[in-house]
Amino acid sequence: MKILLLVSVIGLLITFCLRANAAANISVGDLAPDFSLLNQHGQTIKLSEFHGKWVVLYFYPKDDTPGCTKEACSFRDDISAFEKLGVNVLGISIDNQESHATFASKYKLPFSLLSDSDGKTAEAYGALSNLVLIKLAKRHTYIIDPQGKVAKIYTNVKPNEHSKQLLDDLNKLL
Repeated sequence: MKILLLVSVIGLLITFCLRANAAANISVGDLAPDFSLLNQHGQTIKLSEFHGKWVVLYFYPKDDTPGCTKEACSFRDDISAFEKLGVNVLGISIDNQESHATFASKYKLPFSLLSDSDGKTAEAYGALSNLVLIKLAKRHTYIIDPQGKVAKIYTNVKPNEHSKQLLDDLNKLL
Protein backbone atom coordinates (compact mmCIF):
# COMPACT_ATOMS: atom_id res chain seq x y z
CA MET A 1 0.00 0.00 0.00
CA LYS A 2 2.85 2.42 0.85
CA ILE A 3 4.56 1.63 -2.45
CA LEU A 4 1.35 2.39 -4.37
CA LEU A 5 1.00 5.70 -2.55
CA LEU A 6 4.66 6.58 -3.25
CA VAL A 7 4.27 5.74 -6.95
CA SER A 8 1.14 7.90 -7.12
CA VAL A 9 2.89 10.85 -5.47
CA ILE A 10 5.89 10.53 -7.83
CA GLY A 11 3.52 10.37 -10.80
CA LEU A 12 1.74 13.54 -9.67
CA LEU A 13 5.07 15.35 -9.21
CA ILE A 14 6.24 14.35 -12.69
CA THR A 15 2.94 15.48 -14.20
CA PHE A 16 3.18 18.80 -12.33
CA CYS A 17 6.74 19.40 -13.51
CA LEU A 18 5.89 18.54 -17.12
CA ARG A 19 2.91 20.91 -17.09
CA ALA A 20 4.98 23.64 -15.45
CA ASN A 21 7.63 23.23 -18.14
CA ALA A 22 5.23 23.02 -21.08
CA ALA A 23 6.08 25.60 -23.70
CA ALA A 24 3.75 28.48 -24.23
CA ASN A 25 1.91 28.21 -27.49
CA ILE A 26 3.95 30.86 -29.34
CA SER A 27 4.48 30.48 -33.05
CA VAL A 28 6.10 32.49 -35.81
CA GLY A 29 3.64 35.20 -36.80
CA ASP A 30 2.12 35.57 -33.32
CA LEU A 31 2.19 38.88 -31.51
CA ALA A 32 5.09 38.76 -29.05
CA PRO A 33 3.92 39.00 -25.41
CA ASP A 34 4.63 42.47 -24.06
CA PHE A 35 6.55 42.91 -20.83
CA SER A 36 7.81 45.61 -18.49
CA LEU A 37 11.07 44.65 -16.74
CA LEU A 38 13.99 46.38 -15.02
CA ASN A 39 17.36 46.34 -16.74
CA GLN A 40 20.79 46.32 -15.09
CA HIS A 41 20.64 50.12 -14.67
CA GLY A 42 17.27 50.06 -12.88
CA GLN A 43 15.43 51.41 -15.94
CA THR A 44 12.05 49.97 -16.91
CA ILE A 45 12.14 48.45 -20.39
CA LYS A 46 8.94 47.56 -22.23
CA LEU A 47 8.82 45.52 -25.42
CA SER A 48 6.14 47.89 -26.74
CA GLU A 49 8.76 50.70 -26.73
CA PHE A 50 10.50 48.91 -29.60
CA HIS A 51 7.49 49.04 -31.94
CA GLY A 52 8.80 49.85 -35.42
CA LYS A 53 12.17 48.21 -34.69
CA TRP A 54 13.63 44.71 -34.92
CA VAL A 55 14.45 43.01 -31.60
CA VAL A 56 16.50 39.95 -30.66
CA LEU A 57 15.07 38.77 -27.36
CA TYR A 58 17.25 36.09 -25.84
CA PHE A 59 16.53 34.18 -22.66
CA TYR A 60 19.41 32.62 -20.74
CA PRO A 61 19.65 30.55 -17.53
CA LYS A 62 22.08 32.40 -15.23
CA ASP A 63 24.45 35.36 -15.10
CA ASP A 64 28.19 34.65 -15.09
CA THR A 65 28.00 30.95 -15.95
CA PRO A 66 30.18 29.56 -18.75
CA GLY A 67 27.57 29.14 -21.51
CA CYS A 68 25.68 32.32 -20.65
CA THR A 69 28.90 34.34 -20.50
CA LYS A 70 30.02 32.97 -23.87
CA GLU A 71 26.65 33.84 -25.42
CA ALA A 72 26.52 37.34 -23.92
CA CYS A 73 30.09 38.12 -24.96
CA SER A 74 29.34 36.95 -28.50
CA PHE A 75 26.46 39.43 -28.64
CA ARG A 76 28.78 42.09 -27.22
CA ASP A 77 31.45 41.36 -29.83
CA ASP A 78 28.87 41.47 -32.65
CA ILE A 79 26.82 44.42 -31.35
CA SER A 80 27.98 46.79 -34.10
CA ALA A 81 26.68 44.33 -36.74
CA PHE A 82 23.29 44.19 -34.96
CA GLU A 83 23.20 47.99 -34.71
CA LYS A 84 24.13 48.35 -38.38
CA LEU A 85 21.04 46.27 -39.18
CA GLY A 86 18.93 48.38 -36.80
CA VAL A 87 18.37 45.44 -34.44
CA ASN A 88 18.10 45.83 -30.66
CA VAL A 89 19.43 43.03 -28.43
CA LEU A 90 17.75 42.30 -25.08
CA GLY A 91 18.76 39.51 -22.68
CA ILE A 92 16.40 38.11 -20.05
CA SER A 93 16.99 35.79 -17.11
CA ILE A 94 15.46 35.16 -13.70
CA ASP A 95 18.45 36.83 -12.00
CA ASN A 96 17.84 40.10 -10.18
CA GLN A 97 18.82 43.58 -11.35
CA GLU A 98 21.92 43.69 -9.13
CA SER A 99 23.22 40.41 -10.54
CA HIS A 100 22.67 41.75 -14.06
CA ALA A 101 24.52 44.96 -13.19
CA THR A 102 27.55 43.01 -11.94
CA PHE A 103 27.51 40.66 -14.96
CA ALA A 104 27.10 43.49 -17.50
CA SER A 105 29.85 45.56 -15.88
CA LYS A 106 32.28 42.65 -15.61
CA TYR A 107 31.98 41.80 -19.33
CA LYS A 108 31.20 45.33 -20.62
CA LEU A 109 27.87 44.27 -22.12
CA PRO A 110 26.42 47.16 -24.16
CA PHE A 111 22.80 45.98 -24.22
CA SER A 112 20.04 45.62 -21.65
CA LEU A 113 19.83 42.59 -19.41
CA LEU A 114 16.31 42.36 -18.04
CA SER A 115 15.37 40.91 -14.68
CA ASP A 116 12.41 38.52 -14.85
CA SER A 117 12.63 37.58 -11.17
CA ASP A 118 9.13 36.08 -11.01
CA GLY A 119 9.58 34.18 -14.29
CA LYS A 120 6.32 35.45 -15.77
CA THR A 121 7.88 36.79 -18.96
CA ALA A 122 9.89 33.61 -19.55
CA GLU A 123 6.72 31.63 -18.92
CA ALA A 124 4.75 33.74 -21.43
CA TYR A 125 7.38 32.92 -24.06
CA GLY A 126 7.59 29.22 -23.17
CA ALA A 127 11.14 29.78 -21.94
CA LEU A 128 10.76 28.87 -18.26
CA SER A 129 12.11 25.77 -16.55
CA ASN A 130 10.16 25.44 -13.33
CA LEU A 131 11.82 22.72 -11.31
CA VAL A 132 9.51 23.22 -8.30
CA LEU A 133 12.26 24.54 -6.01
CA ILE A 134 14.06 26.68 -8.60
CA LYS A 135 13.15 28.51 -11.77
CA LEU A 136 15.52 29.15 -14.66
CA ALA A 137 15.05 30.65 -18.07
CA LYS A 138 15.66 28.23 -20.92
CA ARG A 139 18.17 29.21 -23.59
CA HIS A 140 15.57 30.35 -26.14
CA THR A 141 15.69 33.30 -28.53
CA TYR A 142 13.00 35.17 -30.45
CA ILE A 143 13.42 37.58 -33.33
CA ILE A 144 10.62 40.11 -33.13
CA ASP A 145 9.75 42.18 -36.19
CA PRO A 146 8.88 45.91 -36.26
CA GLN A 147 5.15 45.10 -35.97
CA GLY A 148 5.79 43.23 -32.70
CA LYS A 149 5.32 39.78 -34.22
CA VAL A 150 7.56 36.78 -33.71
CA ALA A 151 9.59 36.34 -36.90
CA LYS A 152 11.78 33.41 -35.80
CA ILE A 153 12.16 31.15 -32.76
CA TYR A 154 15.29 29.34 -31.58
CA THR A 155 14.95 26.62 -28.93
CA ASN A 156 18.17 24.69 -29.60
CA VAL A 157 20.74 27.42 -28.99
CA LYS A 158 24.50 26.86 -29.10
CA PRO A 159 26.09 29.78 -27.18
CA ASN A 160 29.28 29.84 -29.28
CA GLU A 161 27.46 30.10 -32.63
CA HIS A 162 24.20 31.82 -31.79
CA SER A 163 25.07 35.46 -32.43
CA LYS A 164 26.45 34.67 -35.90
CA GLN A 165 23.43 32.48 -36.66
CA LEU A 166 21.11 35.33 -35.71
CA LEU A 167 23.02 37.81 -37.89
CA ASP A 168 22.82 35.42 -40.85
CA ASP A 169 19.08 34.94 -40.36
CA LEU A 170 18.45 38.65 -39.80
CA ASN A 171 20.23 39.46 -43.07
CA LYS A 172 17.78 37.10 -44.81
CA LEU A 173 14.73 38.48 -42.99
CA LEU A 174 15.61 42.11 -43.61
